[in-house]
Amino acid sequence: MTRPPVQRVNVLALAIAGAVTVANIYFPQPLLEAIAHSLEVSEDTAGLIASAAQIGYAVGILLIVPLADAVDVRRLSSVLLTLTCGGLLVAAVAPNLATLAVATLAVSTTTVLPQIIMPVAASLAGPRRGQVVGLIGLGLTLGSTLSRTLSGSVSDLTGDWRSAYVVAAAMTGALLLVVPRCLPAGSGGSGARLSYPKLLATLPGLLRDHRELRLSAVLGATVFAAFSAFWAMLSFHLAEPPFGQGPAAAGLFSLYSLPAALLSAYAGRLSDRYGPTALNAWALGCVIVAFALFGLFGGSMAALVVGSNLLVLGTSSGQIANQARIFVLGEARVARLNTVFMLSSFSGGAIGSTASAAAYSAHGWTGTVLVGGGFLLPAAAALTVGRPRRPGRPGRPGRPGRLLRIQPRTPGAEPARRW
Repeated sequence: MTRPPVQRVNVLALAIAGAVTVANIYFPQPLLEAIAHSLEVSEDTAGLIASAAQIGYAVGILLIVPLADAVDVRRLSSVLLTLTCGGLLVAAVAPNLATLAVATLAVSTTTVLPQIIMPVAASLAGPRRGQVVGLIGLGLTLGSTLSRTLSGSVSDLTGDWRSAYVVAAAMTGALLLVVPRCLPAGSGGSGARLSYPKLLATLPGLLRDHRELRLSAVLGATVFAAFSAFWAMLSFHLAEPPFGQGPAAAGLFSLYSLPAALLSAYAGRLSDRYGPTALNAWALGCVIVAFALFGLFGGSMAALVVGSNLLVLGTSSGQIANQARIFVLGEARVARLNTVFMLSSFSGGAIGSTASAAAYSAHGWTGTVLVGGGFLLPAAAALTVGRPRRPGRPGRPGRPGRLLRIQPRTPGAEPARRW
């Protein structure tokens, strides 16, 4: 039995849903300076909010995303969206940093819907897997990019950082009317036959058995650590001379990097044509050049804008390549494969945010650049020596190669999802 093909209208709706939900991880970043002032804490202490968001997302990926291989994804999405809305409203009225940090941790734990959407859509895409991953990846990139602009602008217009959390709660709640209808009915793959503890126990084995997954995990962790190091401290850098600007300016940097976010939509097609490893190498080069600009011309607005575009383009393209590499390893466990990859990536993001906050507190912007650039060294080493064996040329639509060929199912082995 074959799966029905992915429908374009559903992919677009899921891309938008991914943009809105992933925004909950990133929109607090331009608000950190305002939060520090409002709650009367230091800059590095306020930076813990960014770290809490990354840690919570990693926890959610570990504990929640594997369930997409075992339970009804429609019901799972409804529960997650409801919990996320509640957490955002708690954060909006938080009286102190401790409450805000706990609420941020809870919100980021439950807002993992993008990492359920992505493998579900990819498993239905067939030879167009890279294109579908690229389109939904574009939604995630735009969400993370524009969320900073929106939250900074809302905070600047209202004079209160809390209003940004209220807006985020309203947008997330609206998805309850859309997302469950766009997802396929029923549970996912082979995980439906496993208990929850056994489902989680399969994760280390996936990492052990698949060299491609190990490479994607290392590249995702290191590059995203560098990405998070930059964005977590950007608002503080812009608040100091020679810039002296507020939260709205930090948010505008996300808007400035919109061209790179749009260009990243083509990364999926490039991965289909040239393979994910070639795309990873090109993406890593973009990120290296970005940090070179940050270090050499950190006091120049133009250099920061150009560098942020290269950083967004390289990070987004690299993630698409990493996921395209692992989504061909078995659709019956695709959510768990994505769990291992994203857990690695966002654990790296949490480390990058925390290390950047400490480095900025001690050495200013130079410390942040050195920390971010330092994460790129193991990424380059992994890409050079950890390259997986080439199983064949990636397929094209209508002429699937060995990487993208979908094997026929044995009748009765596993129920097909209905899109």
